[in-house]
Amino acid sequence: MSTPETPPLRRLVLIALALSLGAAVSLGITRFAYGLLLPVMRDDLAWSYTLAGGMNTANAAGYLLGALATPWLMRRFGAAAVLLGGALLASLFMAASGFFTAANPLLLQRLLAGVASAFVFVAGGLLAARLGARLPAHAGLLLGLYYGGTGWGIAVSALGVPALLQAAQGVPHGWTWAWWGLALACLVATAVLVWPARLLHKEELSTQASTAQKPDLMPDPLPWRRMLPALAGYTLFGVGYIGYMTFVIALLREQGVGAGAITLFYTLLGLAVVASARIWAGLLQRAQGGGALALLNALLGVATILPALTGAWPVVLASGLLFGAVFLSVVASTTAFVRHNLPQAQWAAGISAFTILFAFGQIVGPTVVGWVADGPGGLARGLVYSAAALWLGAWLAWRQKPLA
Repeated sequence: MSTPETPPLRRLVLIALALSLGAAVSLGITRFAYGLLLPVMRDDLAWSYTLAGGMNTANAAGYLLGALATPWLMRRFGAAAVLLGGALLASLFMAASGFFTAANPLLLQRLLAGVASAFVFVAGGLLAARLGARLPAHAGLLLGLYYGGTGWGIAVSALGVPALLQAAQGVPHGWTWAWWGLALACLVATAVLVWPARLLHKEELSTQASTAQKPDLMPDPLPWRRMLPALAGYTLFGVGYIGYMTFVIALLREQGVGAGAITLFYTLLGLAVVASARIWAGLLQRAQGGGALALLNALLGVATILPALTGAWPVVLASGLLFGAVFLSVVASTTAFVRHNLPQAQWAAGISAFTILFAFGQIVGPTVVGWVADGPGGLARGLVYSAAALWLGAWLAWRQKPLA
């Protein structure tokens, strides 16, 4: 059987950019837009910080359930179908969040949106890894472009949510308009995802047909013990980063930062995520062990602690830019680790393993930071705990050796 011709880099980049809208839906909007809505919803609904953080804990719990189910779903329906189905479900659940004001239904909606976002993110990550395998010399760039798509979702949220809140000023529970606007943005992104999903689905069918001819070849189990430092470091990344993304906008408001400056801060953070694909592509291509995960976790800890130490605007803005330029590259580093160290037959299992532990960390992070923020020291002390988790994760990841 002849080997299909490798597409030119330009075409693979276009496919990766279109595929990156899956990351925009699953994390950029479904997960992180809530940080923009948290302050106004907390004021309107008289929430404590513990309950406000619990909303993202519910989302992370749903993400864990989705991550556990995604490998089976991808085997049953294929990664491309799971990607599109998850994106559509995430859009619907985002819209549903605009129809409730009681805490329990909102917690349920955040849980269900988390399930759907995991479908999208894990399936999209696997498709991006396969895309990178088509041109290994540029695999780091293509992976980074996919994960960097989260930044498009953050930027759209940063620009759209304040405008929708302004338009709904004076309307009871006007923040519901923002949920509906975000759901519409998710639907538009889902429509664009149809193109890369169809292209990659054809390749997936070809791979399945080839595998079906060798039914006796089953992938070996994952080398869990040898991957433990990277897995532990990534779990602590989940604990640490989510506190920043959940509460940093609330902290800036407490520090007296105006609405326009907050929009600028969050938009630049999102654009820095997009740029991170280019910034760290070489590192992701070279690092065979846990070095990339360790370095990026350490930098993220610096970005997280800066707003807790000072409210000086240049420092706060630098924190957002550094955080944006790093945090999704941490996710990409684990996919790169899987690509470098495991056979392709184990990629889905490896990516799912990292995603599941990441979800465990995200469950812990928001509620712990919210509980700390309700006590002495407020949100600033909560971010100190987040930074400490990230630095501990960096130390653990540094101990990860390549899997020979």
